[in-house]
Amino acid sequence: MSTSKVRTVCGSSARTDLCGGRSERSSLPRLTDKAKPLSRRITALAAVALVLALCGSVGAQQTGKIPRIRYASGAPGSLLFDAFRQGLRDRGYVEGQNLLIEHRDAGGRLDLMPNLVNELVQQKVDIFVASNNVVIRAAQKATQTIPIIMLQSSLDPVSSGYVDTLAHPGGNITGLTTLGRDLSAKRIELLKEILPRISQLAILWDADGPGPKMAFTEYQAAAHRLKLNLQSFEVRGPNPDFQNVFQAIKKSRADTLIIVGNPLLTQHRKQVLELATKNRLPTMNEDIEYVQAGGLLSYAAERVALARRAATYVDKILKGAKPANLPVEQPTKFELVINLKTAKQIGLTIPPNVLARADKVIK
Repeated sequence: MSTSKVRTVCGSSARTDLCGGRSERSSLPRLTDKAKPLSRRITALAAVALVLALCGSVGAQQTGKIPRIRYASGAPGSLLFDAFRQGLRDRGYVEGQNLLIEHRDAGGRLDLMPNLVNELVQQKVDIFVASNNVVIRAAQKATQTIPIIMLQSSLDPVSSGYVDTLAHPGGNITGLTTLGRDLSAKRIELLKEILPRISQLAILWDADGPGPKMAFTEYQAAAHRLKLNLQSFEVRGPNPDFQNVFQAIKKSRADTLIIVGNPLLTQHRKQVLELATKNRLPTMNEDIEYVQAGGLLSYAAERVALARRAATYVDKILKGAKPANLPVEQPTKFELVINLKTAKQIGLTIPPNVLARADKVIK
């Protein structure tokens, strides 16, 4: 029964017992005078309840809206996305019931990201979640009105122009930063602790990525301070020739390899790490996923915890908060992760003092 039919039944001059009036063509048995008022009241109450139920149902269909979240990343991978979804579940959100989430990735093709982001923001979307700097930048150009949550920016959000200040973002972007670039020197120091005699470092990075470009500059400065030589090995997408790259790294006589993680290298990390192990190269990585895939060690913010934390921004914005007023959060915990299985494969012994400081050890 539609809303208009309900109004006709209850608003016409030809009233029926359903609306509390006297039926002119009732086929019901004739009631006694005493029974009529009670019967009419019961019938009227039942009719009112039915009408309210029908109108409430129609109203719910018309006004009910399930928030839509769009989550974009540069490469396939479920670890951080799953952590983000878990954070939402912890706050009472159930996909398909009170929240809709769509996850899209660019398959490691950073050049495809602007079109992907434009496509997503043109859809009916309440919040956009950007997993890395390329996505953040593309989303910033695509919309100044849809709230954008940085899942984890490895660049400084202020100097990158994403926000006015960490405490008062001032626009439609807020979220979390990993301080990834501030850890470059610490990572080289850890390599020097493990391999005291190293002198030649190699660094593998995507020359098309804004984050890796800054990373290379900072690693270069840190290596210079420690009187180490850093040799750059650049790759570009979509399908780098890693075989030739590793032949060049081998010829350089590098003692160790720093891998700057980004969507392109994440897409090919299994091949990269297999080649590093084959060439007996210790690798320093920028997140735990690389170590889990066969890298030697990583030192970074606890990215899974940050991804879960990003769900609090979704919750606050859906409850009425503005991104401009939600401070950007920085990590408070950093993890040292070591893969002893990989160390054994490349014939390396991790010093006990370094191993004792590890937050996680993969055996």
